[in-house]
Formats: sequence, C-alpha cells, structure tokens
Amino acid sequence: MPSANLISNFELMVLLALLRLGDEAYGVPISQEIEEQSGQDVAVGSVYAALERLQDRGLVASRVGEPTPERGGRAKRYFKVTGKGLKVIRDTQNTLMRLWHGLPELEGRVS
Repeated sequence: MPSANLISNFELMVLLALLRLGDEAYGVPISQEIEEQSGQDVAVGSVYAALERLQDRGLVASRVGEPTPERGGRAKRYFKVTGKGLKVIRDTQNTLMRLWHGLPELEGRVS
C-alpha cells in the first residue's frame, strides 16, 4: 500500500493549484491553472479524480457551495488543502530538493 506521504506529480500540481487559487477552488479553475502553468491540456475529469484520491487521504477537504443559475441550479464543490496536505507538499518539496542537489545534469553544467 502506498505511503500517505507519497503523491504523484499530477496530485502535487493539483495541490499547488489549490494553494494558488485559495478556498474558492473547484475543478475548472484548477484545471485551467495547471494548463496555464504547464502548457499541457488537463481534463477536468482527471482533476476531480485526483481530488477524490487526495480527499480520501485527508490531504484536501471540500464543501458544497450554493446552487448557481449558470450551472442549472447545481452547486459547485469547492476544495482546499488541509494541514496534512500542506505538510505533504512541504515534505515532497524537501525530498525533491535533496534529490536534485548535486546533479550537474540539472544545474546547467552538462557537457
């Protein structure tokens, strides 16, 4: 069983997009933020699948907003990073920095 502290690259991007967007984040803006920052197309369905996995692990929390006319009376589901999620983001950042440190291939010194 995978560790709760290990997250995929895409899950990390979703968490970082959530931090950028704040407490009013839901699927479409999260997808747009990742697309804008990565230059890659991102399916909203894949964002929601990642959010479900992250919520199951306690890394994000959600709440249902008020129904809106532009969504045919359906409510949006808003997400935010939990304290546990923020710790996992920081741990992942620290691990990646340690792995990158001292690799000349990634410091622009490739011959």
